[in-house]
Amino acid sequence: MCGIAGLYARGGRLDVDPAVIDAMCQRIVHRGPDDRGVFRHPLAHIGMQRLSIIDISTGHQPIHNEDRSVWIVFNGEIYNFRELRGELEASGHVFYTHTDTECIVHGYEQWGEGVFDRLRGMFAVAILDLAQDKLVLGRDRLGKKPLYYATLADGTLAFGSELKCLTVVPGFRAEVSPQATHDYFALGYIPAPASIYEGIHKLPPAHVLVAQGGKTHLHRYWQPVFGPKWTDDEATLQHRLLEQLEEAVRVRLVSDVPFGAFLSGGLDSSVVAALMARNLAQPVKTFSIGFREERFNELPAARAVARHIGADHTELVVEADAVSTLKDLVWYFDEPFGDSSSVPTHLVSRLAASHVKMVLSGDGGDELFAGYDKYASFMAAPALRDLPATDFARHYVEHTGLFGTQARAALLNPAVDPARDLRGQIGTLTAWHDPALQFDFTAQHVDELHALEVGDLRAPVPDPQRYLVIIAQGDEVLDWREMSGHYTGAAIKLLPGGDHALSDFEQHLEDLLDFLDMA
Repeated sequence: MCGIAGLYARGGRLDVDPAVIDAMCQRIVHRGPDDRGVFRHPLAHIGMQRLSIIDISTGHQPIHNEDRSVWIVFNGEIYNFRELRGELEASGHVFYTHTDTECIVHGYEQWGEGVFDRLRGMFAVAILDLAQDKLVLGRDRLGKKPLYYATLADGTLAFGSELKCLTVVPGFRAEVSPQATHDYFALGYIPAPASIYEGIHKLPPAHVLVAQGGKTHLHRYWQPVFGPKWTDDEATLQHRLLEQLEEAVRVRLVSDVPFGAFLSGGLDSSVVAALMARNLAQPVKTFSIGFREERFNELPAARAVARHIGADHTELVVEADAVSTLKDLVWYFDEPFGDSSSVPTHLVSRLAASHVKMVLSGDGGDELFAGYDKYASFMAAPALRDLPATDFARHYVEHTGLFGTQARAALLNPAVDPARDLRGQIGTLTAWHDPALQFDFTAQHVDELHALEVGDLRAPVPDPQRYLVIIAQGDEVLDWREMSGHYTGAAIKLLPGGDHALSDFEQHLEDLLDFLDMA
């Protein structure tokens, strides 16, 4: 992996110590210890820490176009860069490196911000367009590569691959976000676009941020489409799936340095390692860790797979040392993260790093192919698969037993029909937390809200005794009468006035605890 960082003066000259960009890069030197590159201009300073994978000799970043009017720093890998390069060279673009990075520079010249639609890969990108006084930040479709940004008090836009990049920028204020803290304790992580700090945001996956003329605009360039796509029989689908999996692995084997694979012995990592072995002339290097506690130890399965595919296998039995490992993880993650799998992932990464510079893993398989246990009960009930989408959520919850019949919920100003209420807001809007940040709210977003509707919105909710509903009568958007009617039979508290944020919620805690039988 690599790391990028930068500062951009929105609508003026950058007034910052030239050493700041070096300090930002130094904070992420662990991401790219092979090389550092910095470009300084009156409009912006951009920098990059490189882990050299492709075109080691001439791939120094930042990289520029022919007349040096467009500069880029890039973290990631573009798997279709050869095809893009051929198309761009045919259009007259002149390349001076063999890197995938330069394809993005010339692609931006050719297609503007539409270049991100054409990239197949994982990436976090910053493009500095000097001719148009513009900074463009982009992130890959699924958010594999991180990118944070913040607008400082003087209007400067700062960005970096990790939060710690931004903490060394003059004017940064480390104020922990109460909402992000709440989200962490509820979800185990802090979802984009928030971060643990007030005022610092994650660029969401599949989004582009454009800063120009003192304004910042955020828009989505891709989103997944759910629904039937193939009508082939099962045997044909199996063949097509294997073809796609193998092709996906093959394009990731382009490297000028040694690489390998994580191997746990589970289905996902085993498939990836086996497909690597089938497409390499030499044995694939695989890495596994094990534990003395038998119930946590996956080494026997990993060894069996390694033998079967003829891998050059390396393994390590680790002793539990949670304190020292957690100290490392706190430094690398920058913000709270509650997934315990990060501990073994860190340990096997450290093992692999002593042998290779790049690895493939099976991460994402459970998400793409419904591999988690929570999906099993759904699949065990064939009748559920034929339900209309509007009834799915309620029936799924009831069938799987995620919530028992005594489950209860407290709701604050619950919108009855958000798709209807927000249809009139379609257009370019301004973010409430940052007046300089604009984003597009489209009809497609309204349709997505509509698709989440459950049951008949015109009828009262079933099982109203499960709900405590706190409603502000003076809300500027929502009709308190409609909300009260929809939750007929529920415990309802009507508040005078229109405090949409319900900032005095602590006054209702006693009622809430009574309702939840927690007093």
